[in-house]
Amino acid sequence: MFRFSTIALAAIMASPALWQAFVTESLDPTDALIRFLIAVPIAAVLLAIPRTVINYYRRHRPLPTLIQADANRTDRPAETPTP
Repeated sequence: MFRFSTIALAAIMASPALWQAFVTESLDPTDALIRFLIAVPIAAVLLAIPRTVINYYRRHRPLPTLIQADANRTDRPAETPTP
């Protein structure tokens, strides 16, 4: 259904209302839960935007080019093989 990160972000976004409803009891719990339910789709959209961008670049990144190492030494003259 929803990812854990979505529920966690929604709980963080609605935490002041949840605190007032369940700890200080200065807010009706129904109002706090409604605010939490409103925060869930907002959190889902906010987390989907960077996830979409990351997945796009993960799929469309260029493949690494194969570089073959050269065994010729450049710090001294080439040696000729002795027969």
